Amino acid sequence: MLDENNVTDSQSQSLVLQPLWDYLLQNHHDFLRSPPFPAILSVTTYFILVGFYTVLDLLAPTWPCINRYRLHPDRPVTWPNIWTTLGVTVYNHVFYIFPATVAQWLWRPPTLLPREAPTFLSFVLGILGCMVLFDFQYYLWHLLHHHIPWLYRTFHAIHHQYNQTFSLVTQYLSGWELFSVGFWTTVDPILLQCHCLTAWSFMVFNVYISVEQHCGYVFPWAMHNLVPFGLWGGAPKHDAHHQRPGTNFAPYFSHWDWLGGTHMVPSPSKSSV
Repeated sequence: MLDENNVTDSQSQSLVLQPLWDYLLQNHHDFLRSPPFPAILSVTTYFILVGFYTVLDLLAPTWPCINRYRLHPDRPVTWPNIWTTLGVTVYNHVFYIFPATVAQWLWRPPTLLPREAPTFLSFVLGILGCMVLFDFQYYLWHLLHHHIPWLYRTFHAIHHQYNQTFSLVTQYLSGWELFSVGFWTTVDPILLQCHCLTAWSFMVFNVYISVEQHCGYVFPWAMHNLVPFGLWGGAPKHDAHHQRPGTNFAPYFSHWDWLGGTHMVPSPSKSSV
């Protein structure tokens, strides 16, 4: 009886995501298995999110209902800020992302897509596992690039030219940093043997969190407001990192900064809710 219950539970978990997976296979099979699809998914997600927050940035000075959620309501994002950060972002995509995508298209075989969707439990655990692994990797990378002057000066300093975060600062990066983030985001699901649906979902989630961290807003639905006990970093802590670069290195959780003595809780802002 116990075995039958286990089989039933497993089947019910599989059924949760199977209709979605069947739809994707039936309607977008060739596109999904093409080598550049993950890059196209990540880039599209990034520009949609950045476009949304940039519109908010432009409206905020004259719309109090938006400006009240900004971390720095008295410091508007200007058009020069937007054009400078957008220019570097486009440069990185043209000279780094696009060539890498073309190279994958030419030399990497199409992805083999399984007929079965991941169970809901493996889907959630896969994304959580990727988050924990990426969090550790980037914490170490970030820490080293702040504590070794040559690494900071050569690769990471460009990201800290702005001590006030807004969404386009997310990928205001050197090519090396953009490559490092993309590499771990791609490799971690492979290391954890995740289903491709799980891997793609993690990529989208990672882009969303990166933009939210830099967006400069504290909305009620922000991740740090949803995760209890201060376990999540979020926009206020990462904004504090840009003002005090020796603090808050982790991209997701707070535990590595707690353990490393680099955790800092930002002072309350009048934009906090």
